[in-house]
Order: sequence, then C-alpha cells, then structure tokens
Amino acid sequence: LIGLPSGVTPKGCCAALLISSPTASGPGEGQRLLSRAKRGWVWNQMFVLEEFSGPDPILVGRLHTDLDVGGKNIKYVLAGEGAGTIFAINELTGDIHAMKRLDREEKAEYTLTAQVVNADTDEPLEPPSEFIIKVQDINDNPPQFNEGPYRASVPEMSAVGTPVTRVTATDADDPVYGNSARLVYSILEGQPYFSVEPNSGECRIALHGMDREMREEYLVVIQAKDMGGHMGGLSGTTTVTVTLTDINDNPPKFSKSLYEFVIPEDLPVGKMGGKVKANDRDIGENSKSTYSIIEGDDQGMFEIVTDSQTQEGILRLKKPIDYESKRAYTLKVEATNVRSEPSSGAPFKDTATVKIVVEDSDEPPIFFKPVYLLEVNENAPVNTVIGTVTARDPDSTGNCPRRYFIDRHTDLERQFNINVDNGKITLAKPLDRETDTWHNITVTATEVTDPIFSPIVAIRVMDINDNAPEFATEYEAFLCENGKPGQVIQTVSAVDKDDPIQGHYFDYRLVPEMLNNPNFTIKNNQDNSISVLAKHDTFRRQKQEMYFLPIIVTDNGSPPMSSTNTLTIRVCGCSKDGIVQSCNVEAYVLPIGLSMGALIAILACIILLLDVHSDDEDVRENIIRYDDEGGGEEDTEAFDIATLQNPDGINGYLPRKDIKPDLQFMPRAGQHSGPNGVDVDEFINVRLHEADNDPTAPPYDSIQIYGYEGRGSIAGSLSSLETASSDSDQNYDYLREWGPRFRRLGELYSVGESDRET
Repeated sequence: LIGLPSGVTPKGCCAALLISSPTASGPGEGQRLLSRAKRGWVWNQMFVLEEFSGPDPILVGRLHTDLDVGGKNIKYVLAGEGAGTIFAINELTGDIHAMKRLDREEKAEYTLTAQVVNADTDEPLEPPSEFIIKVQDINDNPPQFNEGPYRASVPEMSAVGTPVTRVTATDADDPVYGNSARLVYSILEGQPYFSVEPNSGECRIALHGMDREMREEYLVVIQAKDMGGHMGGLSGTTTVTVTLTDINDNPPKFSKSLYEFVIPEDLPVGKMGGKVKANDRDIGENSKSTYSIIEGDDQGMFEIVTDSQTQEGILRLKKPIDYESKRAYTLKVEATNVRSEPSSGAPFKDTATVKIVVEDSDEPPIFFKPVYLLEVNENAPVNTVIGTVTARDPDSTGNCPRRYFIDRHTDLERQFNINVDNGKITLAKPLDRETDTWHNITVTATEVTDPIFSPIVAIRVMDINDNAPEFATEYEAFLCENGKPGQVIQTVSAVDKDDPIQGHYFDYRLVPEMLNNPNFTIKNNQDNSISVLAKHDTFRRQKQEMYFLPIIVTDNGSPPMSSTNTLTIRVCGCSKDGIVQSCNVEAYVLPIGLSMGALIAILACIILLLDVHSDDEDVRENIIRYDDEGGGEEDTEAFDIATLQNPDGINGYLPRKDIKPDLQFMPRAGQHSGPNGVDVDEFINVRLHEADNDPTAPPYDSIQIYGYEGRGSIAGSLSSLETASSDSDQNYDYLREWGPRFRRLGELYSVGESDRET
C-alpha cells in the first residue's frame, strides 16, 4: 500500500490506486485490476507536494508491495527525474523523501519510476511502475512592474476620467491554482488628482480643472497586490510621473497700460523707437504673440514687429518724422496670440496705449529735390552754367548760411565746378556725348556745425551732329558668275554715333566717278539701308576677280556729316542654286577629273601645235634636279604652275600647290634681268633660295620644277594660266570640238571682248 505518513494529507491530493499483479496471465495480463485478492503491490500514480524551501527533508510518500513479508530479501529502487538528488527512497521501507528545495516556478512536476528488486542479486521482482510528483504552488512571489517607473503626459484642464497611462504587473505564481496570481491595482500616492482602475491598471484623471500654470508635474505611486487584494497577499509598487502639457488657456497681458517714448526727429527710418511686452503664462507656441497698431497712425509713420527671441514688440519708424510738422503721437497697440484653442472661439488679445513725443534735432540742410536732372550740349564752352541746386534749413530756429560742394569721388576727372555760396554748377572741361552720355555727381550742402545732406545731380550731355555715319560693318559681298542682271548682291546699312532727337536718316549715293559705271547700281530700301544690284551677267573671275564700290553715306544732322565707305565685291563660282562654291581663280580653272600635271601637259601640246613658226631658236628648258625622293606617284599637287611664267615678272610671294590656296594672289614685283634680258642662273638660284626658306613647306620632300620658254616663242608665256588677262588674239574655239572633256577648257579660252573690261 502506497501512502503518506500517518496523519499527513497534502492539499488537493487525490490519490488513484493502481493494482498490478505480476502473476496474472492470459488476456488482460498487466491490466489495471480492482480485485484486491489478486494485486501484487499497490502505489499511488501521482503525488502532490507543496513547494517548500527546506532545509529538512520532507516525506513525499511510501511504497509497499505484498512481496514485502517478514524475512523476504527485497529492496526498493527509484529512478527518473531528480532520483538520488532531489528525491531519495529508503530501500527497506520504500519511503520517498524530498531532500532539496522544491520551487514550482522552476519545475512544476517530476516523473519517476519505482521497482522492487532482489536485495542480493538486484534481479527485478516486479515490473517498473511510473508515477508523477507534482509540486503544488504556494503564494511565494510578489507582483512586479517590469516596465516601471513610468512617465506620462496629459493636457491640462482635461476632463475627469481622461486616460493618462496604463501600468502592468506580473506574478510568477500559478495563475490557475488559487488566487496567488490574481492582482488588484490601487493608488498609494497621487490622490485626489488621479485614480487607477483596479483590474486593468489604467491611470486616469480624477480631479477637474488641473492647471499647468499652478502645478506642472505630479508623482503617482501605484500598488499591485495578489490574492485578489486580500489580507496576506504579496504586493509590488511602481511610480508614474505625470506631466501636464500646456494648452492656450491664458491671454497675453501687457505689463502696463501706458508706454511713453521720446524719439528724436532725425531717427533713421527702420530704427527702433521703443519696446513693449505682453506676457503670457503659457509656454511654447501658445505663448507667442503678434503686435499691431490699431489706432492713432493714420499716416503710417510707425510699424511694430515681434522679436522672435524675446517676444517683445519693437516699435520702428516707417517714415521720417518732423518736429516742425508734428510733435506727438498717441498709438493704440494690440497683442494677439498666434495660436488659439478651438474651444476658445477667438484668439486671446490685449491692448495698451503708446505715447510718442518727437524731440527736436539740429538737422542738416535739405535740398528741394532728392535728384536733379540737368542738360548741357556737348559743344558747350568751359564755364557754361549748367544749372543750380538749392538747399533749405528745416529747423525752426533760424536760417543758417550754407555752403555747397561737389563730392570729387563722383567727379574724378573734375569736369564740373560748383559755386560754394549759391550752388551754381558750371562746366570745367569740354564734354563729348559719344564718350559719356550721362554724368552723375553728388552735391553736398553743409552748415557750420551740421552734418551734410547729399542729393544726386544727373547731368545729361546733349548731342550735336559731330560724327559722320559709316557702314554698320565691314561688308564683303560675293557675286555669282551665273547671276542675273538686277540681282541683289548685298544689303548695306549704316550707323551713326550721334543720337538726334528726330532719329537717324541716311542718304546713300555713289561717288561721282562711279555714277555711270557699267557693273553696279544701288537702290534705296526706305529703311536707312540700300541694296547693291548687278547690272549684267557677264562677270568672270578670270577677267576680274574683285571690284571696289565706293559709297557716300550722309546723315540728316545740322550741318550734315558724310563719309565714303568702300564695298568689296568678289566674283565667285556658284552652283545652279546660287550657292557660292569657290572664289579663287586657280580653283576655277581646274577642271573636275584633271590633275594639275595632266592640265599642263595638255596646254603644252596645244601651244606647240599652234606655233606656226616652229621656231626653237630661243626655247630653253630650265630644270632643277634634287637627289631626294618626292611625295610619290600620288603627289600631284607639288608642281607649281605659277613658276611657268616669264621669270622677268616673278618676284616675292610664291604660291604653293601642296598647301591650301589663298583666296587671291599677291601681286608680284618685276625682277631685273641681266644685260641679255634673262639671267637664267640667277633665276634658278632665287627659286632654290625661296624653296629652302619657305616656312609653309610641307613636312615631306617635294620636287620643284621651273620652266621658261624664252622670249621668242609665239605662244607667249604660260603664265596666262594664272590670270584671266591676256593680249593674245589666238582663237581657241576648236577646243570645243575635242569632246566633252575639253569643253570647259574651250569655254575658258573663248572669252569675248565684252568680258575684257575692268
């Protein structure tokens, strides 16, 4: 029989009897039996033991088997959780004791196994049986506030019952068994201002009209007690610091109802004349106020602004005040809260009276105008009176003498003088409107002991017609060879540095010697510009590459001024659409698809075929040979066709074919020949020197070839390739019959007499 010590009954113990018979056989062996006659041994399936703290061992229960009869050699064995450490069994009697402290919060139950074995051989005499020792809770843990202490805030003047915060305590005891973990909240300190809900721990406002301005912070002590708050329960406390936050429940209030200030009349505009202050018991944004003048300033002489740091009202001048005009002002100033509570309906405000007394000051002279505008002609002689400035004494005490001066920092060139006594401004140096149209000077007027007052005197220099008109820009016109008569070549306009009141009007005309020129005319566009027109369509670059057209431009001034300007007109090759493609003679004479070497060969053959005399008498070939390699077979631009002309007419600039050609050739000065007319040796040496010292020479070697036919050739000099002007009467019309490849060459050499005019 398993049981407890005599007279010991644990609380809540409900022992279940389980009878096991090791001798049972057949179906149902090892099953639970209720027949006492067949039981082998009986034990309690669960022991309930209150937690205890020791130090003495406590009996948990007793095991007994019917095999335990007098003289039977048996012993009891215990195994499982805590066996041998926390729990011990008496091998002879089967008594189980708890040897150490049992704490339900650490472990609530233990599972063990009991068995009867032979004391000598340890052979099991009964199968092992499992049972549970459950630790019963006792109220040994007080409530704890794990999140405390608390801080909370609530607006002042909150209604009764307004929640402030919620506190929460925990209890480690068993919440299921008994009331050990049932907590009840109460207030120990903080009444009558606050209350706490017993079951939830919610702290609330308990007193109406709590004003922050009276008291801002409260300390509340809240207790949590277990056992449902009954006697003998354990308790824990925490603190809640409650802060009342501000609402705008106080209006601004001026410290006094009347303010008096004395302001000198010479106080600058924008400067402070006094301060007022409206105090507000609220804090933060609720205490901020704005100031305004609501009465007594109909002329807008003053303004009041708020100092954001001190919340003072700064009274400042908005306009100058004058002692002689008005000596006192009475203003009504209002202070209004920036923020207002929705329940108040309107902002809080307060008013005060401000009395201002104007103090007389010794003022400087005042000019009748802050700015004077004077005019003078640019051709006015020195000492001409330009104008007069006058100042007055604003003081009521009298009229003191004044002296006038020019601030020389504004008249560094000393172009003007002023009479110190009467303020007359005169011209000290001649003026030129085209250099400076305006002169701004500062004039000061002083009394003996007064500060100065300085207005600006603006002097405008009036224009006279002393500049002739001229072209607006340096025009260079381009004329297409295939242009039509009457075509506009260039639109020309003029500018004039003068600025007449009635505006500019320009008259254009050609110089007298160009009135009947056959090439160009001009047309007035009625907008101060002209158009230059071509008279015919037979312009050719090889005939004349450039024209100069002098034009006289006259203005409408008094007296009129005029100047002669020259328009440069360049003849160019153009596409069918009139787009300029080339304005260079050399580029014009190079046919597409023919290299320079091929063109020279063709022209040489033509000249030889046309030489009816076949006279080789004075024909010589001058070749300079170099021992260096040229640019290769593809170097077709190194040959200089200009050198094929008569050496008597060659000197100076030598154009190259291995660099980009210029728009025009520089004129060549004549070279002095020897006694026989031609010094070939000198010609070659000069060309060799030019080639060696040419700064535009290419970075590779090139061959220079020079040829001279002599004076006796009927064909003349090949230099005709470089200029369109020639006196030859040779007819080249047969070139047109050689086919399309020679058609362009035939057109170049079939120039009629009408194209020879310059």
